[in-house]
Amino acid sequence: MAEPESTVINTDVKQKDPSKALVIAVTTRAIFDLEEEHKLYLEKGKEEYTRHQQANQDKPLPPGTAFAFIQAVQYVNKKILESNPAEKDLFDILVLSNNSPESGVRIINSAKHYGLEISKFCFVSDEDSTQYLKSHGVKLFLSADRTDVCNALQRGVSAALVFQQEVQAPSTLLRVVFDGDAVLFSDETDQVFREQGLEGAVQYERVMEAVPMGEGPLKAFAMHLGKMRKKFSQEESPIRTYLVTARSGRDMGIRAIKTLREWGLAIDEAFFMDGAPKGPILAQIQPHIFFDDGLHNIQGAQNVGVPSAWVPSCC
Repeated sequence: MAEPESTVINTDVKQKDPSKALVIAVTTRAIFDLEEEHKLYLEKGKEEYTRHQQANQDKPLPPGTAFAFIQAVQYVNKKILESNPAEKDLFDILVLSNNSPESGVRIINSAKHYGLEISKFCFVSDEDSTQYLKSHGVKLFLSADRTDVCNALQRGVSAALVFQQEVQAPSTLLRVVFDGDAVLFSDETDQVFREQGLEGAVQYERVMEAVPMGEGPLKAFAMHLGKMRKKFSQEESPIRTYLVTARSGRDMGIRAIKTLREWGLAIDEAFFMDGAPKGPILAQIQPHIFFDDGLHNIQGAQNVGVPSAWVPSCC
């Protein structure tokens, strides 16, 4: 598939090798707060939206939900290059937008204003812009549009739906929290739970304890993140990863741990919540992003100011 016609290379940023880098694509509404502009687009149409963006092209957009996450991955790049200036295994950020190039000037100016290390801006007029994700080697796609996320997941790209919220910028150390079932792992146990209840799910896990779980939609991203994390000692790593799952440690934790071990995926900390709310522990961790397939968990995270991304299992 050819690249979008309107791809703007950011010459202020050293371009990465997409075959080696961990490429993350974000939409404009994921990285910036464009809710007022989006409302204008829905109510007044594309032409009025474009006029507004052109008139305000030198006015930086406020940060959005994924903004601090992108800043944190830049920090990781900085630390990696300090250790090895020739390293190619870096984060590479591109913006994928349904804006026209004319209205996209404000997006580019906003990124430059904040010093964001975004290598490319892709302005795509096609209704389904996710068709270009694989041609760019994207390993994670963050969008504020559910259809986009579902299309990306169906194309085999790790993706999650970002909800706009005010977030407090955590430390520069990149902190990423994953849920387990239907996010890192497949949803096989969730299906047993829905059909046979908790007792059936616990029994299933005991029988299957020695069998690694299938991969979930974010496994590929997590594995590449884990590979980057291994470049550092645990004490010096600029990346910290967490598993926060509704599983109980006593009855259903062993298989999760054995699966991670089989994959070779090291997680810094794991919390088996046994169905308890995740909000309090997330408030303590203060991650840059939290991935979960349960909307109630996303809401709990938002309530404590944690930037969250929903991985829908029902596209």
